[in-house]
Amino acid sequence: MTSSNEHSEGPVARAIEEQTAKLPSDAFLWAAGASIAASLILKILDRHHEALFVGQWAPTILILGVYNKLIKQHGSAPESHLKKSVNHQDSTHKSR
Repeated sequence: MTSSNEHSEGPVARAIEEQTAKLPSDAFLWAAGASIAASLILKILDRHHEALFVGQWAPTILILGVYNKLIKQHGSAPESHLKKSVNHQDSTHKSR
């Protein structure tokens, strides 16, 4: 039974997380680097507005990469976070 303070991810968020978890983490780094490189090329070609537009993708891509990494490591459901926390506490108590 869930309390009023708990929530679960919707089916859309869960489906997106399942698909993005298949991507290697460095794909986000490469995509952000490509955005920066494309922005530089556009700036050299005097296409300043396009350069700014494309260059602003990099931080967003990097934040999505951080989110993806967190989901891979910790999961998104409160139950999985709670289980991992309990398992971690059990293992630290056993090692004492």
